[in-house]
Amino acid sequence: MSLLPAVRMRHLSIGLVVIGILTGAGVRGQSGATIGEWPTYGGDLANTRYSSLDQINRDTFNKLEVAWRFKTDSLGPRPEFNFEGTPLMVDGIVYSTAGTRRAVVALDAGTGELIWMHSENEGKRGEAAPRQLSGRGLAYWTDGRESRIVYVTPGYRMVALDAKTGIPVSSFGTRGIVDLKMDDDQPVDIEKGEMGLHATPVIAKDVIVVGAAHLPGGAPKSRIHEKGFVRGYDARTGKRLWIFHTIPLAGEYGNDTWEKDSWSYTGNAGVWAQMTVDEESNTVFLPVELPTGDYYGGHRPGNGLFGESLVAVDLKTGQRKWHYQLVHHGIWDMDIPCAPILADITVDGRQIKAVAQPTKQGWLYVFDRTNGQPVWPIEERPVAKGDVPGEWYSPTQPFVTKPPAYDRQGVSLDDLIDFTPALHEEAVKLASRYKLGPIFTPPVVSRWEGPLATLMLPAATGGANWQGGAFDPETKMFYIFTNTAPTPLGLVKPDLARSDFDWIQGTARNPNAPSPGAGGARSGGEGGGSAASSQGGRGAVTISEAGSPLPAAGGGGRGAGGEGGGNLTIQGLPLVKPPYGRITALDLNKGTLVWQIAHGETPDNIKNHPALKGVTIPRTGRQGRIGVLVTRTLAIAGEGGFATTANGRGAMLRAYDKATGQEVGAVFMPAPQTGSPMTYLYNGKQYLVLAISGQGYSAELIAFRVPNS
Repeated sequence: MSLLPAVRMRHLSIGLVVIGILTGAGVRGQSGATIGEWPTYGGDLANTRYSSLDQINRDTFNKLEVAWRFKTDSLGPRPEFNFEGTPLMVDGIVYSTAGTRRAVVALDAGTGELIWMHSENEGKRGEAAPRQLSGRGLAYWTDGRESRIVYVTPGYRMVALDAKTGIPVSSFGTRGIVDLKMDDDQPVDIEKGEMGLHATPVIAKDVIVVGAAHLPGGAPKSRIHEKGFVRGYDARTGKRLWIFHTIPLAGEYGNDTWEKDSWSYTGNAGVWAQMTVDEESNTVFLPVELPTGDYYGGHRPGNGLFGESLVAVDLKTGQRKWHYQLVHHGIWDMDIPCAPILADITVDGRQIKAVAQPTKQGWLYVFDRTNGQPVWPIEERPVAKGDVPGEWYSPTQPFVTKPPAYDRQGVSLDDLIDFTPALHEEAVKLASRYKLGPIFTPPVVSRWEGPLATLMLPAATGGANWQGGAFDPETKMFYIFTNTAPTPLGLVKPDLARSDFDWIQGTARNPNAPSPGAGGARSGGEGGGSAASSQGGRGAVTISEAGSPLPAAGGGGRGAGGEGGGNLTIQGLPLVKPPYGRITALDLNKGTLVWQIAHGETPDNIKNHPALKGVTIPRTGRQGRIGVLVTRTLAIAGEGGFATTANGRGAMLRAYDKATGQEVGAVFMPAPQTGSPMTYLYNGKQYLVLAISGQGYSAELIAFRVPNS
């Protein structure tokens, strides 16, 4: 049930100091964040995450001091421990979503003092939402006379607030709110309908574009599901302007890629990632996820457009301009997880207006954004056909030829841990219970006698995930952080009381083990290995407090060394070689890898492991969901996970020479980075702000700056 908004405000005095000029959400091109502000999620509508500010540089980074901090504990019924947002800064005010109720706060950019707060209590609708907590942020709009903050609540309602006061804009929708579960060209249950969003809306030329997200799909309840259509709205009134059917309806382009009328009941295919806008060509780029069923697609035979496709649509009408399907009939959960990046590059002397799409699978797909043609060849190559009963397999998949993959793809014995010969021998024994192979090796029916599952690198959560990459429009370099950990892709028969799918993700049980009792999957399996995650990506890999890979949920054996199932560790050490977290730099003029480093100090549980006593372990990097910020000279990223540092338990915010990858500075944070960093200039000082949180440390925004001389 929709409730009237509860607004609590604290008015700032008229003497508030601001900088710059009123800036529309239409930040043109790929110049990065302009005039020292950060007016949209990715810094600009091109999602470059770049700023030309340089007060914070290799000489000053180690001297950074904490300018202010803002805890979010009181902004909801309980504290949050996974704060993923990136704040905005416009006209001297920092805006952010925050807290488990997903409140909106306006803060003084110099001190972090609260100016106003808006919160919606959505009751049962909010409690049933598939995408909860504070989300990834919000959007800013202005026409030069009035300015607004626009965000999506956990219950999937779009709210427009006066940016100065936090009061809902009465002329927008109904008393400031547009119900996104309505006017969606399909029936959606207002309270329990499985639709929500962590990503922010994107606003350009007075048009708001909004996507949709659902629950993770390793073990769907039903093959019948809500569809994740994308809509455009008038930024002034909230009126729907257009809708793009990511699963084409009868008679629409692409409908014939769905066999046996499976389009009619299949859902998902939403855009849960950030979207990108090219204002010059009035184009919105939509990174679409896969349709219902992350690892089994037998109920949706065919290539299934526009699943796992990058789609370019007209900003004003929503009409398709072009598309490119990155994965045909996906069964690996390779959702396109993050914003495409606009990049004007020069390849072999030819200037190209490009769009570059990072992916979970470790490839950067680069297209001419005017027509969708690949900048470098993308080859259709034969791939292995699986033997899961009822599955439909695409005989080929697209393979990127340039740039090279920025993370490992596929699993072989060479990928296994080799710190010592004994550990490697254990790893080979464990891996023998699984199917190994190159990228696009299909999932298998899980059998206790083997194979238990297919091992996949990158994991179902990436590789890259929602945090995406960054691009330097001056040097044409692309930067991205990725995780390296395998996902086991096994399928089992579900409990028919829980799912009408033929197969769901899971691992066969030891037939001699005690019965799991109520809730266990049928046929001796443990289903639903992909637990719902607030991280926005979908898959089975989780990350420990220390930032090292943890076993997948729903595993079978749990003996030392990983007897089977999801326990993919060797004496508590990750099954595969490090680095477990890395940053890669690619030259997009040349399509080449320039440098790659392990990002993050070695986790304590690896550094202090008794089996590694006397063994020299290079920095392994740490796992996390880490966005990279690029400035005039630096690439900046915080660590994931906690570790023991000279300052105590916490994590480091690290700076690298963006040309070489050499580390040039590090400052302590009391908790790991969980939201992507941003930067701005206020009263002549450069600030760097990011969200931190983790196990035992509730959500907080922390702002750094160079000390006064």
